[in-house]
Amino acid sequence: MANATESKAGTGYEVQKTDAEWRELLTPEQFAVLRGKGTERAFTGKLYENHADGLYHCGACNAPLFKSDHKFESGSGWPSFYEPVSPTAVKAIEDNSYGMRRVEVVCNNCGSHLGHVFPDGPRPTGMRYCINSASLNFEGVEGGSK
Repeated sequence: MANATESKAGTGYEVQKTDAEWRELLTPEQFAVLRGKGTERAFTGKLYENHADGLYHCGACNAPLFKSDHKFESGSGWPSFYEPVSPTAVKAIEDNSYGMRRVEVVCNNCGSHLGHVFPDGPRPTGMRYCINSASLNFEGVEGGSK
């Protein structure tokens, strides 16, 4: 078995941890989504109907990912955003799993799976970042609500 340093090396992400280290930090649901590329059931996520003002962070490494004012109701069953907080916050990776061609979205800081992005969102970007609630932490702005 590789030691922790060997198993973390070569990922290219600033935050690097072994699976054992991630399991200690994350709930079983978060680990399944963030590290196992899972998906929560539609319309069940804790942040799906969140309308408060604030910032959405990576559930694994806490890097800022999306602003609440970029969130919209897509009807998909998952929190949806039309753009990330910055061009370098997330990374898009081609995903051909399950016989589909999609674009996976991962945190650019730790490589954790967030969801997928589709070209059917609203203006100004036309993109729909369909993100699992389990992959996000929300930090609200005091006194704000959308």
